[in-house]
Amino acid sequence: MLFDDYTVRTVALGAAGLGIVSGALGTFAVLRRQALVGDAVSHAALPGIVLAYLVTGSKASLGLLLGAAITGFLAVLLVTAVIRTTRVKADAALGLWLASFFGVGLVLLTFVQRRPDASQAGLDRFLFGQAATVLREDVWTIAIVGAIALSVLALAWKQMKLLAFDPDFGTALGLRMRLADVLLTGLLVVATVIGLQMVGAVLMSAMLIAPTAAARQWSDRLGRVTLLAGLFGAVAGVVGAVASSRAERLPTGPTIVLAVAAIVLLSFLFAPTRGIAMRWLRARSRRGRLALNAVLESVGELEQQHGSGSRGHAAETIGALIAGDPRVALEQLARRGLVARTPDGLWTLTVRGREELDRR
Repeated sequence: MLFDDYTVRTVALGAAGLGIVSGALGTFAVLRRQALVGDAVSHAALPGIVLAYLVTGSKASLGLLLGAAITGFLAVLLVTAVIRTTRVKADAALGLWLASFFGVGLVLLTFVQRRPDASQAGLDRFLFGQAATVLREDVWTIAIVGAIALSVLALAWKQMKLLAFDPDFGTALGLRMRLADVLLTGLLVVATVIGLQMVGAVLMSAMLIAPTAAARQWSDRLGRVTLLAGLFGAVAGVVGAVASSRAERLPTGPTIVLAVAAIVLLSFLFAPTRGIAMRWLRARSRRGRLALNAVLESVGELEQQHGSGSRGHAAETIGALIAGDPRVALEQLARRGLVARTPDGLWTLTVRGREELDRR
């Protein structure tokens, strides 16, 4: 079986864990209109990774991710400081620090790669991700750190819910909403840095945003959206990992992102209440019901004008009242037993049809 392969199983488990954590935590970033925070954190993580390597001389994942978390959190704090102390808007502040940190990271990465020793090889995998290098220890890191992050989210659920929808009301209740904001930022940093090796700095923001974008099409309740976002992230992770293993030289990170993009597209089209295709079908169904009602009422109106004992009425006469061709609607009404066709091709109400009109 496919999952008997150690590499595929390891990558799929890691991607599923990443999808659950990033999907659930990304829900609050999207609801707070901070979807680009994940992008800023992922790009700002690159200099932290390189600096952690320069300080420790080791490429151990935990140390590199700790460096990524520090610079990622610093970038978010700087973005917040710029927004609160200047007239620069949030999107401009995010773009400023995102580009600055990423530029510093690229300069440091270039510097490190020019060193004569080869111990720095592989650091560039954090740019676009390299899931094939994920080991069992990395999966355990994602699982443990992700479980801690989700546990914190569950414990602070009330504060996070208020933070997402009405932080001023939370402050009025005496809750420390500023602390909750910092906590949420820290959780988003955690969700971002644990996915860098899997998806990479460039694409990691999609894992925070896309699952929630899909889940919002299926429900309006925060709890359900959070659970669905985690589920969609996990499914995308597994599908992307398996798909990339079946094709030669197909990168896992971009494939996972494509898988979650496909889930978003399907949700936009076929979600029961908000899906574009489903709304079109409902609108078409409503138009059909309106057309049937118009034809039925036209037959009833003609019957009232000519008396219930009339032999019936031609389709052309009925169509003159609705300004259209009633033949398809008449056939559907006949199948429902509301009208009947006489031997000479005229249309008349049935007993059931008259009862239906009397009830209106």
